Formats: sequence, C-alpha cells, structure tokens
Amino acid sequence: MNAVAASNTSSQGYVPDSRNDDVLIYVNGEFFKRDEAKVSVFDAGFVLGDGVWEGVRLVGGKIIALDEHLDRLYEGANSIQLDIGMNREELTAALRHTFEKNAMTDGAHARVMVTRGKKKTPNQDPRFALGQATIVIVAEFKIPKPESKTNGLSLLTSTIRCSTPDVFDLRLNSHSRLNFIHALIQAINAGADEALMLDPHGFVASCNSTNFFIVRGEELWTSTGRFNFNGITRKKVIKLYADAGYVVRQQDFTLAEVYGASEAFVTGTLGGITPVTRIDGRRVGNGQLGPVTRRIADLYAAYIAS
Repeated sequence: MNAVAASNTSSQGYVPDSRNDDVLIYVNGEFFKRDEAKVSVFDAGFVLGDGVWEGVRLVGGKIIALDEHLDRLYEGANSIQLDIGMNREELTAALRHTFEKNAMTDGAHARVMVTRGKKKTPNQDPRFALGQATIVIVAEFKIPKPESKTNGLSLLTSTIRCSTPDVFDLRLNSHSRLNFIHALIQAINAGADEALMLDPHGFVASCNSTNFFIVRGEELWTSTGRFNFNGITRKKVIKLYADAGYVVRQQDFTLAEVYGASEAFVTGTLGGITPVTRIDGRRVGNGQLGPVTRRIADLYAAYIAS
C-alpha cells in the first residue's frame, strides 16, 4: 500500500491552487518555469542534504517574521561553514522579487533553500565543493486546509527520538530530514497525520515537522526547547500567551501528562496554530478545537494582521 494514502490530512497540507502550475522558480539569480527549474546531480544538497532552508509566509504584502527567519538561516549556514554568497539585503531582494515575479501579494509561502553547491565528485568532503552556493526559492500560493483547523490532527508517538545537539542539533534548519521522514512514515502507516516525538530521556519533545503544545487548565505547556526545532511560531505563541497574562511552562512532561491534557496543538510557519484532537488513538479533551487553543489562534491572527 502507498503509505501516503493512509493519512487524510497533514500539518503541512494546503488548499490546491491551479496558479501554482505556472509559478516561476528562482535558481541562482534566474527564473525558470516549474518543470524547467533544475540543479546539478552533483549538487551538495542532492548528494548529501548539505544545506539549510527557511519557509516564509506572505500575508497582506508582508513577509511575516522575516528578520527572525533570516537570523535562523544565516546562523545555520554559519554553523556548517556554508557561505551563502549573498548578504541579508541581497537575499531579501531576491525573495521579494520572486513574490513579485509571480504576482503574489497575499496567501503565499516561499521556501528558500541554500546548499553548498555543485561538487567535483559526489562525496561527503566539503573541500570538493566548487565554491558557489546554490540558492533556490520556490514561491507558491498556499493557505492551510480549513479542515485541519476544524477537525484537528491525529498524532502517533513514534519510536524515533529527537536527537541531542551533539548528535544532530535540531536548531539547525538542515536539508537532512531523514529521521523525521522516518517518524512521519510510522505515523502515516498507523493512520495518523503526524508523529509525536520524544527526547532521549522519554519526555515529549516535538512533532516531526512542527512544535507541540498541550493545555492543562489554562496553563500552556511545551517542552524545554533542548530537543526540538527552533520554531519562530513557537516563540511567538509563547510570548503572546504570556503577554496576555496567562501561564506558560517550558518544562519536561510525559506522555501520561499529554493524555491528561484538555487541549493540544502544533505550531508551524505555514499552518500557524493547528489543533490536535487525537493522540495514540485517544481523544484529546472533547475531540474538538478547544477554547484556549482558539484564544491563542486569535492572538496569533491579530499579530499577523498587525
């Protein structure tokens, strides 16, 4: 059976838009039709997943949290000694030009991908790179599927653990994602939408592509941040809820405490706040979008609008 067919929704799902058939893709300063945009089979990103990326949203003509996304991109590139070859202003101009080239002003999402570039031979050694990074920007018309917001996601706790920083630092937005794909495949094959992942000590960490929150009473709980993605939406949600006068706890917690939560949700750039209504076959709360999650979604929507 095709594994993808087992899942009927996704935190990464979006409403189909025929305009995406004709988008122009930015590749190293030039634009190509979707089916003509290519990189070399010797590119370090293709050979090894040697690169970093960011996903950004365009809402009402504004790129949401652009500075934070650029901070994360350049910090990640620096950590693996990858020279992007463009400063922040130049890369921002390329990103804006890509949106403009595709006549996008709202309801769009772009993925900025930077790899170590073409290599002399397909091996691991970065010294075989030929010296120029590959920069690709894929902009598409994307809004989250409304059914994900109304029906919520179903999660399965994966056997794949989130790694420690000395094994693989999840703060690095790397092209290498095989462990998370493995976890997601487990979830999909079990009929769930996304994988819930634990840290090496057995505490709840994050999901395979999003960060995870639970609600207990009116308190908002999320993991310590030691073993999960350096989520920009995650940080914003924590700040918005705390600034509104509510309690936010960043702490270790267990699956047993998750099962006892009244609400749960995940955060990500594309989906924003997406409720979780089932975990490991158990209904979360009353199995619907809860009042605290709705309140947080409203706070986040107000932030985006402002």
